[in-house]
Amino acid sequence: MTDRVRIFGEHDERTIAQLERCVAVAEGSVGVLCADGHLGYSQPIGGVVAYREHVSPSGVGYDIGCGNKAVLTDLVLEQVQPELPRLMDEIVARISFGVGRNDGRSGDHVVIDEIAGAAFAPQRSLRDLAAKQLGTVGAGNHYVDLLADEQDRVWIGVHFGSRGFGHKTASGFLALAHGLPFDGRAPEGEMEAPPTLLQIDGELGAGYIEAMRLAGRYAYAGRDVVCEEVCRILGATALEEVHNHHNFAWLEQHDGDPAWVVRKGATPAFPGQRGFVGATMGEPAVILEGVESDRARDALYSTVHGAGRAMSRTKAAGKQRRRWACDNRDCDWVQPPGSHKPETCPACGRRSLSKRWIQQEPGLIDFPAVRQDLAARGIELRGGAADEAPPAYKRLPEVLAHHAGTVAVLHELRPIGVAMAGAHTFDPYKD
Repeated sequence: MTDRVRIFGEHDERTIAQLERCVAVAEGSVGVLCADGHLGYSQPIGGVVAYREHVSPSGVGYDIGCGNKAVLTDLVLEQVQPELPRLMDEIVARISFGVGRNDGRSGDHVVIDEIAGAAFAPQRSLRDLAAKQLGTVGAGNHYVDLLADEQDRVWIGVHFGSRGFGHKTASGFLALAHGLPFDGRAPEGEMEAPPTLLQIDGELGAGYIEAMRLAGRYAYAGRDVVCEEVCRILGATALEEVHNHHNFAWLEQHDGDPAWVVRKGATPAFPGQRGFVGATMGEPAVILEGVESDRARDALYSTVHGAGRAMSRTKAAGKQRRRWACDNRDCDWVQPPGSHKPETCPACGRRSLSKRWIQQEPGLIDFPAVRQDLAARGIELRGGAADEAPPAYKRLPEVLAHHAGTVAVLHELRPIGVAMAGAHTFDPYKD
């Protein structure tokens, strides 16, 4: 830990070097790596950087405003448990999960009117996309959970961000930063690409801040819409809520000076500020609260946003590819790599072919065994895949232990129902 880079927990050299690059590009900047951190695009996930005169669209990332919301309901576990399978079925039937879904149910929300009249004009063309996707969850590690606390009170927990609206906003500003039009395509850098910085007093920097804030309001609205729908499904009333972004930039005061603090996969945790931090599909989440301390100041009043990955998605799930396959259940023909789709199945002659995910190399996680374990513990799982299974992640209590003295855990929420997108889905908007 140095004056400019503060590290919580244990990390590999590439992740630390990535944060150090983000800090080194601007004089007077300070960085923090939270204990759930790992390599991200340009800036580590779990990384926090305070810039004095810049904001970083690559640091905020493509899923502007991704975050968590938890809602305490007026229900208790014994009221919900007998109907839990039906309730989880209804959640996945009425809320859309998956990449590119555009069947949201709140296109008349006030935030859509804001987008239609956005101060940054190029965002206005995204109005229809935003309207169609408001209230959809996406894929990857995004979820809708039902949880119970120490008193068996039922909570709703959700995790997702600004969907295609935020992704196109981020992509647009990265294109503008390269001298291209908003709808242009910036050169795609590698994970260790240097950060993209914009001067906050410049036209492009000011435009990004305004556009980012609008994408953040859209993300908040989406999580509100989903939680309201789950309350209707449960027949519940919301009593209180905990709601935070963890992919965002805020103008804050640190050490008496203003700074734009860019958090990517990191939860703001100022003294008295509550946050909802999820673990994995089968392990307890927490409601926590920031506290005042020297360590909290060193952390730029930031903490983890989850448990943090312990292995890559490919290691967890193995390698899969989409291939044409025969629909005849008695035929095992699969399209060979590099070949074209045939008119009929070469093996049985059937004309009905469809694309499927085909396992090419095995992963380290036995997902059927994971599902059996969750079922044995009474957790209703809908969707999910090996790359989001508990063994693919660190343990949240161990991660939080590295932030001792910066946050206090108020509630531990054990999962009773988990809904995610189905297997083999990657969400480009995830954090």
